[in-house]
Amino acid sequence: MHADAIGLLLKQERGQFLDFLSAYEHRRGGPQKKKEEELGREVARLLSGMANADGGTLLVGVEADKTITGIPYDAKELVALLQAPQNLLRPALTPASETIRVGNLQLLKLEVGSSLEIYRIAGGRSYYRLAAETAALPSEQIHSLKEAKKTVFYERQQALNATWQDLDLDLIQEFLHKIQDPRQPESVLAQSYHLLDNSRALPAPNMAALLLFAKDLSRWHPRCGIDFVKYEGPERQYGAALNVVKRLRFDGPLVRLIDEAVGRIKEHIRERTILHDLFFRERLEYPTFAWQEAVVNAVAHRDYALSGASIEVWMFDDHITVRSPGPPPLPVSLEQIRQQKSIHFSRNPLIVRVLADMGYLREMGEGVPRMFQEMETYGLNPPEFSTNGFIFTVTLRNAPVYDDDTLRWLNQFAASSVNLRQRRLLAYAYCHGKTFSTTEYERIAEVDRDTAYRDIRLMVKSGIVAPVKPKSRSYRIIERL
Repeated sequence: MHADAIGLLLKQERGQFLDFLSAYEHRRGGPQKKKEEELGREVARLLSGMANADGGTLLVGVEADKTITGIPYDAKELVALLQAPQNLLRPALTPASETIRVGNLQLLKLEVGSSLEIYRIAGGRSYYRLAAETAALPSEQIHSLKEAKKTVFYERQQALNATWQDLDLDLIQEFLHKIQDPRQPESVLAQSYHLLDNSRALPAPNMAALLLFAKDLSRWHPRCGIDFVKYEGPERQYGAALNVVKRLRFDGPLVRLIDEAVGRIKEHIRERTILHDLFFRERLEYPTFAWQEAVVNAVAHRDYALSGASIEVWMFDDHITVRSPGPPPLPVSLEQIRQQKSIHFSRNPLIVRVLADMGYLREMGEGVPRMFQEMETYGLNPPEFSTNGFIFTVTLRNAPVYDDDTLRWLNQFAASSVNLRQRRLLAYAYCHGKTFSTTEYERIAEVDRDTAYRDIRLMVKSGIVAPVKPKSRSYRIIERL
């Protein structure tokens, strides 16, 4: 790997699939070289967290601000550092490694794929990568993760008689151009994305590679596309009352499927005229991020082993529903999703990594909380999540919770300054003399007294509300408009 390739990595931000690690400790007296054992343990922790999640790349010798400071180790110490994941982890982990020189500095690039094993520090904890953090797994989640790992075999299977020639090289080149990787296609797909088996005479693609890049996807999977159906009215009708207005079918490799489906479905999202700041404005009936995130998540996380069912998008007059084969994989639960917890487990980690690098998946574990936020900002009910048999459903409703005047007033408060509970309380107070009590907050937000007090104190500190009287349990909104 050359310096220009390192430059491409440094243009990226730390996240689900990339991290930087310094070989120095920064103390008051200046930077000091980390002990070999300490750095080795950090390497083992970060790589095991990536392997337990979706895989990723670790660049050692780079500061958090992306300054290259190198690894000040001799050859013997460097060998010990390379062996740390094997010596410190159970089972032993052997990452793909590459030593790089940038001027007089040496760096170490380490890559791991998503593993079917759960790695743990010898005699210690297991770690898991979520966005840019590598946290220890609670003991109760380790068993759930082990069970979930048993469901990720499908995308790794080698399809019978599939060869390199079954992949669309033009699509692969488009992908490499988008991620700005100058290496040979076979090398990138095999080493960085674990999509090819290079042990044969010709590189052999696994199912993930075929789903992403196949020339004729119908040979390998009969129903991996998206069915879009638009209905007249609020529910499906049958027989003589059949109310289908439009039916579309989207097929093709996944790297093109999302853009095609989103582009055509967007044509059917209606605009509504609302009064805003004394002017009539057009606004879409659903927040763009919310419905597109539901479609992207369906493509990335559906169970492709359920080959007899497609993703379905049903559009009605008052709601839109995205239905995908396969319930959320453990350790993700419906209750966690509804509580907007930042959680992440990929049923299809190989597919997810490609889609993430293409920009379809941003911060892992943050998409669903942002869906809630976008719906709330639009003044709509929160998204609904449910399972029916083997189908997981996301429903978005377009009926407004607030009238336009309340919503206009409410949107003066940035989403970063108030949470959903506080936002509902402010809407209530706006319609009730712009005052409220702690007891009313507990009832409306459905929280205990301590949570209500903490939320209110944060609004007081932010200058959003103030006590009606000193030491009062009643508060008034501080007008901004």
